[in-house]
Amino acid sequence: MGLGTVLVVADLARGSLDWPRGCCWAALAGTLVAVLRPARITAGDDWLAARGLLREHRVRTDLLTQVRRADGVAPRLVLRDVIGGRVEVDPRILAANPLLWHRLDTGARRARERGLLRGATPLTDVAERVDGEGARALLRSAGLD
Repeated sequence: MGLGTVLVVADLARGSLDWPRGCCWAALAGTLVAVLRPARITAGDDWLAARGLLREHRVRTDLLTQVRRADGVAPRLVLRDVIGGRVEVDPRILAANPLLWHRLDTGARRARERGLLRGATPLTDVAERVDGEGARALLRSAGLD
């Protein structure tokens, strides 16, 4: 909402602020905050969900068929399952939350055992990152860094 404040103050400084313009700036700032807010990622036994602005996308981790890395402005992991579910997750979220990563990894292992998921290299990359950060945190807490 800082953007809305800056826009209103700038308009006020110009002397052209009135109620309709103020409401327009506030609506614009609110819309930007809602659209740019990151998805909320949750997980449970054999599922992972990403809640966005309007709806929730859910994937069954034990029924994963594809995991690929989508590079762009922000790298994403794209997970697809047999049922047709699709979720995009920022790998940094998984690295920052080991419990969330554990849920995804456990489900992906089950999918591999069933022969549904093959060659999930992006998951291996995230696993190395999570394990490396976990080891560094452990060494730091022991005073061995």
